Amino acid sequence: MGCGSCGTTTGGKPKGCKSNGTCGTTGCNKLNTYDWFKDIELPEYYKPFDIIELRFKGSRKEFFKNVNQLELYTGDAVVVESDLGHDLAHVSLTGELVRLQLKKADLTEDHASIKKIYRIASESDIERYVEFKAKEGATLERARTIALELKLEMKLSDIEFQADGRKVIFFYTAEERVDFRELIKRYANEFKTRIEMRQISYREEASRLGGIGSCGRELCCSTWFTDYKVVNISAARFQNLSINMLKLSGQCGRLKCCLNFELDTYMEAVKKFPATEKLTVQTKVGSATLQKIDILKQMMWFAYKDKPGDWIPMEVAQVNELVAKNKAGEIPETLIDRPVGAEIVSKTSYKVDDMLEDSSISRMEERDREQKKKNKRFRDNRNKGPKNQQSKPGDSNTPPQNRNNRDQNNLGNDSGRRPGNKNRSKNRFQGKRKDGPKGGDGQ
Repeated sequence: MGCGSCGTTTGGKPKGCKSNGTCGTTGCNKLNTYDWFKDIELPEYYKPFDIIELRFKGSRKEFFKNVNQLELYTGDAVVVESDLGHDLAHVSLTGELVRLQLKKADLTEDHASIKKIYRIASESDIERYVEFKAKEGATLERARTIALELKLEMKLSDIEFQADGRKVIFFYTAEERVDFRELIKRYANEFKTRIEMRQISYREEASRLGGIGSCGRELCCSTWFTDYKVVNISAARFQNLSINMLKLSGQCGRLKCCLNFELDTYMEAVKKFPATEKLTVQTKVGSATLQKIDILKQMMWFAYKDKPGDWIPMEVAQVNELVAKNKAGEIPETLIDRPVGAEIVSKTSYKVDDMLEDSSISRMEERDREQKKKNKRFRDNRNKGPKNQQSKPGDSNTPPQNRNNRDQNNLGNDSGRRPGNKNRSKNRFQGKRKDGPKGGDGQ
């Protein structure tokens, strides 16, 4: 699998894997190709194929002719011919497999776009190459600022310096045609080099930048996938997927390429199903309408019109038999050969192969609710106390009803404590003054 964050340092040694080899030998390249011919001995007088596949920055690969018959291996840095000056690239594939790659790219051996390989890169060539690569980040940021100032409807996604610094390629995406006349003048004055604007598609942009897909793996287009076929929304409908563009779209903003990977399998399996559009099966119990299908499990669910909430699972073979009987004018008793009360299965009782099917989302809330009820019962029992405990006069725990009864019993002994007696406090103080300090009977 490719490593989008792995770059090369001086000498071609990778940063990420810390090995002594090169990116080509460790298998962490983007669009890495396995050479299964490398361990096969060629005939003695066999002339090796002189076209080499070279890898540039990102996922860009091109073919060059080894005119000097250099002994090259995967991962070697070589200096190659360019439109202006020279460039540096790494060998990605050699030998007979390059013939197949040429055929895949629809190129011939004598095609005009195939340039020459000059020599194996020296240390000074690699140092100069690394020096210009270090400038790409700041240059891209400044180029985006200039494009925003000119208010151009485009997106600069990547930049690539030539190894000798005489040319820089800007990769961009745009919906419509863009006028670059003023932009190229600003770029030439700013960067003092030749400017080349190269428009790429959104899928090619995702291939160059890389990333992680919703499946958790690195993008297919940046690791192994190079043939960008048209992906239609009908591919999702054939696979019985919900039409949700947020889930069906990749990082490029277009439909995911992997929708085509299993499409042939689904189209082959769908042939066994009857016409599913508004499929209705007639029985003596009533007409049943199709509710759901599972293509890979070859299952179909029907429901009677008077009981739409109860689904009946059936295999495709059984459904085809019933459809054939209806076309012949026969009406079966029920959908399946069972009593009417035993054939209906609720749609919620269908067994799903899921490890978490018994785990409810609200299970933690129910546990907390039960714990709160237990704590409340414990507090209530503690506040009540023992049943046989008697309340003492003046006890603060005495129920209010008992205190009221006690006060009612004392109403006849002390008239001054009667409710509503306005002279209660006055009579009490007068009695004290009359009786004296010793508290006599007042006679």
